[in-house]
Amino acid sequence: MNEIVLLDGGMGQELIARSSQPPHPLWSAKVMLDEPDIVRAVHKDYLDAGATVLTLNTYSVTPERLAKAGLGDMFKPLQKVAIELAKSAIEETGAGAAIAGCLPPLVASYRPDVALPYEEAKDIYRRIAAEQADDVDLFLAETLSSVEEVRAATDAIVETGKPAWIAMTMQDGGTAQLRSGEPLKEGVSMAVECGAGAVLANCSWPETLSTGLDDLAAFGLPYGAYANGFTSIDALLPGGTVDRLEARRDLDPQRYCQWAMACIEHGASIIGGCCEVGPAHIAEIAHQLSTAGHNLTKDFHA
Repeated sequence: MNEIVLLDGGMGQELIARSSQPPHPLWSAKVMLDEPDIVRAVHKDYLDAGATVLTLNTYSVTPERLAKAGLGDMFKPLQKVAIELAKSAIEETGAGAAIAGCLPPLVASYRPDVALPYEEAKDIYRRIAAEQADDVDLFLAETLSSVEEVRAATDAIVETGKPAWIAMTMQDGGTAQLRSGEPLKEGVSMAVECGAGAVLANCSWPETLSTGLDDLAAFGLPYGAYANGFTSIDALLPGGTVDRLEARRDLDPQRYCQWAMACIEHGASIIGGCCEVGPAHIAEIAHQLSTAGHNLTKDFHA
């Protein structure tokens, strides 16, 4: 029997599906601004499904993204709302889950070519971490596309004294490479060197993430993966809203769970879902993990 941390699933696509508003470049942040109860409801659904860690809904609440949308003054208020919604969901369900702060790509997902230089990125990650640190149990830097992004995010998290979980997105359909073209192993090595407590791969096809499991495991830290369910991210590049992306039809909860259990068999101790992976997927993983005799935990030091 293993101790397994079960992350929640994708937030942004769930919010878009449930919202009465049209998709917006700020997607998850815009829904939180206009319809915060939907965010709480999604958090609660993931907790009811068995997730032991909730990630704050702040993926698009970065100074750069907000300023571009003319909402620069909403940075601190939205960070506060995201924390309150996660806390209230845990309180209302009695789930006792941990909360992960979120350090996302600062400018755009999957775009290492527009990422900010190290010092500038680190300073902004410090600002985000400062807003969240008092209310989270760990930080999850996710969908990082390059070694330089990994370095900036990990350094900023380590300064807070909270555990740093570093998740990197990979090029779909190829070998174990980051979106920058750099080897995944170099990103993992940088995360470890900077003081990460766990390393993960995320927001790529399940099949792609599977090619990186050996590299994630090679450094002896707890590791894991959480895939997306997109057919391709190409429609989002170089810009556009998430409604242009298409969901795969071959990743129902049972099929996705088969992949997740294969990751666990490989030795992963952290599993969950990203975009287009919803509460039903997380519930199936929780069921299969329990059936297999694993213990679900929020212990992020596992």
